[in-house]
Amino acid sequence: MKRIFSSTFAAIAVGFCLRLFFVLKFPTTSGDVVLYEQIATNWLKYGAYAMNVGGVVTPVDIRVPGYPAFLAILYALTGRTGEAARLTVMLAQVAVDLITCLVIASLAATLASIANANSRPSRVFTAALWLSVLCPFTANYTAIPLTEVWAMLFTAGALYYLVLLLKRIDEPLFRLNSPNADPRRSVEYTAIGAGILAGMGTLFRPETPLLLIAAALVYFWIFLRRKETLRCLRVFAVLAASCFLPLVPWGIRNLVTLNELRFLAPRYSNLPGELVPRGFMNWEKTWLFRMSDCYRVTWKLDDDVINLEDIPARAFDTPEEKQRVADVLEQYNDDFTLTLEEDAAFAQLARERTARHPLRTYLLLPAARALTLWFSPRIERLPYSGHVFPLAQTWEDDPVDQFVTITLFLLNVLFLSLALWGALRLWRRHPSARPPVLLFAAFIALRTAFLTTVEAPEPRYMLVCFPALIALAAQLFARPSESR
Repeated sequence: MKRIFSSTFAAIAVGFCLRLFFVLKFPTTSGDVVLYEQIATNWLKYGAYAMNVGGVVTPVDIRVPGYPAFLAILYALTGRTGEAARLTVMLAQVAVDLITCLVIASLAATLASIANANSRPSRVFTAALWLSVLCPFTANYTAIPLTEVWAMLFTAGALYYLVLLLKRIDEPLFRLNSPNADPRRSVEYTAIGAGILAGMGTLFRPETPLLLIAAALVYFWIFLRRKETLRCLRVFAVLAASCFLPLVPWGIRNLVTLNELRFLAPRYSNLPGELVPRGFMNWEKTWLFRMSDCYRVTWKLDDDVINLEDIPARAFDTPEEKQRVADVLEQYNDDFTLTLEEDAAFAQLARERTARHPLRTYLLLPAARALTLWFSPRIERLPYSGHVFPLAQTWEDDPVDQFVTITLFLLNVLFLSLALWGALRLWRRHPSARPPVLLFAAFIALRTAFLTTVEAPEPRYMLVCFPALIALAAQLFARPSESR
């Protein structure tokens, strides 16, 4: 049995079976899936990064090109597109996710080696690999054609190089598991690897550079203590340039095709000339923090009826305010199109609500969104309701649904608890291990803070942090000799 659990092949085989189970049992889709498929199909068929707008193939920049490029390559190899190719896409994502598991295991082993450079932390590698392959929250996203699988791969890879960079700031010739220095692998070479991987990740998720910003904060603190300003600037320049490099073709394409020099997707994913409902979104930010509210309100905008009774009571401070919202929605529901006047009415409501309770808008609700992002059972892509209360009634209505929801909620809490425990142990183990812990903490905190500002707090956006969480959790499995 010990041989089985120490076998990389056995872990990968189990991980493959779990992901294949999700692909065959719980394949799913979303509006974004159709959007990515349409862009990829047009790219392959017409050579244009475009959507069908009003029956016309129209060039767009509504999404960064990484995932459509992945789809287009698979479409070209298989001769299938759209829905017909989804099984192939999911199986390819299984392979990508298993590679990510190996990268996470290497990241965890690197952390352990930094804490004790003379050790060979194979046990930490194995523990991280099993935690990765058995994690249902990352595994189930192989069963939907979305960017999360690729985003996790590039984030894990970038974190690996950023952690090496932290060590090589002190020891430029540091090399893992080898007594021999390697002069070709200096700080600058490591920074290039981290930057390019972050840049590649940005082509899948445009907020990926947050990782480099978090790293820059930690590096600045380190260089400030060492009084090495010039070296700090050199590392920052290498990171920024290497991250920017993969984005150059996308920026040139947007300049040539759309007459705009844009290296990321639009902030609100809007088409050229399309109304951005800033007033409506600002109003939502004064009350929305649950995923269920997005289904009832946010994602119905410009597409379906928004019912006043679907909006929670916390969205109204007074009966008069509720009536004002009802009046605006009555106009909107006539044609399912938000006008400038209606958006302005929501903007006014947002200003009034924020003026009455600024702490609610700027502190309490972002904190509630953060809790939603981190302490969700993460079943939004699975066929379960997520309802737990009232306990007796929910159990009577659907005991399987409630059991799965509670189990996954507790499992999510377990992963978070293990990561926190592992971070504390790593912090105490050796002073050289503290900068990586700070890096992970800064990345998680910065990404969480950023995501509390988006319109729809989807828990899936936090999956990109799981490589860091799993790598930290695996530190609990270090041998006693590796903990000194």
